[in-house]
Amino acid sequence: MRHTARVELRTLRYFVAVAEHGSVSAAAEVVRVTQPALSRQVRQLERELKLALFARGGGRLELTAAGRQFLPVARGVLRHADDARAAAEDFAAGRLVRLTIAAPVTTLNDVIAPFLATLGPHDPLPTVVETTDAEALRRGADLAIVTRIPESSWRQRLLAVLPLWAYVPPSHRWHRHESISLPDLLGERLIVLDPALRPRQILDEALEANGLGAPEIIECGNAQVAQALAAADRGTAIVSDDPRFGLHPLHITSAHGPLRITLYAAWDPAHHATTALADIADRLRTFCGQRYGTDVLPPS
Repeated sequence: MRHTARVELRTLRYFVAVAEHGSVSAAAEVVRVTQPALSRQVRQLERELKLALFARGGGRLELTAAGRQFLPVARGVLRHADDARAAAEDFAAGRLVRLTIAAPVTTLNDVIAPFLATLGPHDPLPTVVETTDAEALRRGADLAIVTRIPESSWRQRLLAVLPLWAYVPPSHRWHRHESISLPDLLGERLIVLDPALRPRQILDEALEANGLGAPEIIECGNAQVAQALAAADRGTAIVSDDPRFGLHPLHITSAHGPLRITLYAAWDPAHHATTALADIADRLRTFCGQRYGTDVLPPS
C-alpha cells in the first residue's frame, strides 16, 4: 500500500526560500524564523518526501538533482495556494474576479460582445456561454441574459425592449419604409428562425393573437444566415439581430402594438457577489441605451 507524505505549505515555503537564497541564514531572515528551526523544517521535509533536496557542504546548500526538479513543483503548489487564498478574500468581500455570462447567440453577438469590449482592467475576467434560459445559472453561470421573465427565485433586471425586425434588401419596394404591418407581411415569403428560438415564437404568437393565417416561410436555424438569404432576395428575414449585408430594417406593427423582444438579466440572490452582479446588470442596461437609443430602455 502506498503512503502519501503529508506536506505543509509552510514547510514548502521554507524549502523554496532556502533554495532561492542559497543558505539557511539568508532564508531565515526572509521567512523570520531562527536558523535551527528552519534547518529542522527542511530536514523534516526531506524525511517526509524521502528525498535529499540539498547537498550540504562548504557552508552553502546546493540543490540536488531531485531538489532542482522538485523546486518548480513546490513553487506551483504555493502559487495555487496563494491564488486560492486571494480568491477566498475576494469572495468574502463580495468581489467578482471572473464573470461567466450566459445568453442567446444573437444577444452574445450584438449586445454582450460589444459590452465586454468596454470593460476595464479592474473589471472581472469574462467568459460567455450560449443559452436560451436562466437554467445556466444552475450550471455555473454568474449572470444569465434571457428573453423571458426569469422565475421569481432569481434576482433580475429588465434591460431593454428591442424591436423584432423585418429585413429587406435595398431593391425591395419597402426599402424607404420605416415600418410594415403584420398583415402586409403575409404577402411576403418570410425567412424565419426555428420554433425553439424566441424571435420565431414572438412572430407566431403575434400571428395567432391577430387572427392571421400562416405565411409562406423558409425556416432557418441561424439569424445571420437568415439575413444572408434576405440579401440574396429569397424573402424577408424576421430576426432580432442588428442589420447585416446592407439590409434595410423595418419595424413590425400589429393591432396589439409593435413586435418586440425583451432582455432580462438574472442571477442567484445567494451569489457571493450579488451586489457586483447587480452593478454589471445596470451597466448592461445603460450600454443598451447607448447602443440602441434610450427609447429601448424600460422605465426604471
